[in-house]
Amino acid sequence: MIHGDRRSFLSGLLGVAAFSATGMGRAATIGLPLEAADRLASDPRRPQYHFLPAANWMNDPNAPIYFSGKFHLFYQYNPNAAVWGDMHWGHAISTDMVHWKHFPVALAPTADGPDADGCFSGTAAVQDGQVVILYTAVHSASEDLATIKDGPRSMKESQCLATTSDPELKTWSKLAAPIIQNPPAGMQVNGFRDPSPWRQGDWWYMVVGTGIANEGGAVLLYRSKDLRGWEFMHILAGRNRTGLKSTDAFDPWEVWECPEFFSLGGKHVLIYSTLGRVYWQSGELDPATMKFHAERSGVVDYGSFYAAKTQLDTAGNRIIWGWVPETRPVEEYKAAGWAGMMSLPRVLTLSADGRLKSSIAAEVRALRGREQRIGLTGDEDENQRQIQALRIEGCSGEILCKLRRTKEPFQLALQSADGSATWLRLKYDPHYPDQVSLDSRPVPVVLAEGETLDLHLYVDGSVIEVLANQQQAWTRRFYPVGPHSQDMRLQWTGKAASIESLTVWQISPISADRLTT
Repeated sequence: MIHGDRRSFLSGLLGVAAFSATGMGRAATIGLPLEAADRLASDPRRPQYHFLPAANWMNDPNAPIYFSGKFHLFYQYNPNAAVWGDMHWGHAISTDMVHWKHFPVALAPTADGPDADGCFSGTAAVQDGQVVILYTAVHSASEDLATIKDGPRSMKESQCLATTSDPELKTWSKLAAPIIQNPPAGMQVNGFRDPSPWRQGDWWYMVVGTGIANEGGAVLLYRSKDLRGWEFMHILAGRNRTGLKSTDAFDPWEVWECPEFFSLGGKHVLIYSTLGRVYWQSGELDPATMKFHAERSGVVDYGSFYAAKTQLDTAGNRIIWGWVPETRPVEEYKAAGWAGMMSLPRVLTLSADGRLKSSIAAEVRALRGREQRIGLTGDEDENQRQIQALRIEGCSGEILCKLRRTKEPFQLALQSADGSATWLRLKYDPHYPDQVSLDSRPVPVVLAEGETLDLHLYVDGSVIEVLANQQQAWTRRFYPVGPHSQDMRLQWTGKAASIESLTVWQISPISADRLTT
């Protein structure tokens, strides 16, 4: 995936010097000077239990896979600066999708290869007991040959393959030539990237994201017998081809990036990323024609969540990861020395009526520490005092609340402990019973008569992941000011009688310093 608008993705964000590999102990282990390591480790805005590299830029999750007893998470990574550019594949492993160990870079550009200017996003597959990676390679090209046409910054995208016999997936060998050199003949595209294959019957199938000039985003479908020779079949889904109501205004330059297609709950689901959000469609796949008939659609996450990627866990659950980008100015994260993080792992399910649902993976509960639970009474002042006494130390915690939808409005706000900053506002208005307002933006939540509004929030340094009744998600970035970590408090506006239960947990860090794991 390309970060930012296609006309400006190489707009001068490069050139920040790499940290030198000096220092001792911890700093030497991760290739940072001691001073830089200390500054990164003490940054109060760095998350304590979300995954991110020790330093520099990260974006899309790539090729998450469970293999040989380990979860492997690859990701788009700039090893030289905390800005987008010089795309490599970072790599980390885990036994529980929560605690991670950093591994060396898995893929790097080859100077004279099709990926000379970057190893972009892709997917892992297991073939004959071994893992292979399919990814998008980019190199500079004249505008007439480019799939990203941007004058002197034009790029040619092609789909490539790398193999490994290493059981830890550390070392990779690339095929010299792309497995798909060009988009389908006669098709004018605005992009051509992010391959995602799966096995079905005797064939491998694969979706690739694109945008068709003056028509909008689309997902292309290919098939192969061996993962190396590919045949274009047809457009699986597209902006003006699904018959579904558009969720965004038409953009002739739109590209449907990072597509994934999988079976779930007796249906098939397509997810893709475009225009800053991740969308889903569910419906039926005709196995004879491989045509997808979408029946429902929606948004995976309304906030800072992009380029989602899925995998299966040890129990066969469909897990989704998303890139949580920065929303602060580029100069701020360049100076901080790090940018971006991975979302918490979410389990996807499909409701009986075909709606995509998500919840945070149960493994994250192992991080729960001190618990605070309010005991509601008939005394309103006492209830408010209990709520005001709740604290999340260092902005690292979990909140679980069940709320009754009464005839009166209420608001839950997350604030700095001294009340000087409000980082999130969640409102309910009984005039609109099938929605909640997050930072003044309406989000649909359709509930049955008498069903409580169930809110699950994870707060971590500078991010809040909010899930409402497993139906909707909202990832919010916030940036506490000052050199030291701050505590968070809850503020309740309205009658506490609307609260059925409210529990807060402190969440433990996943490593001692968040640089080594």
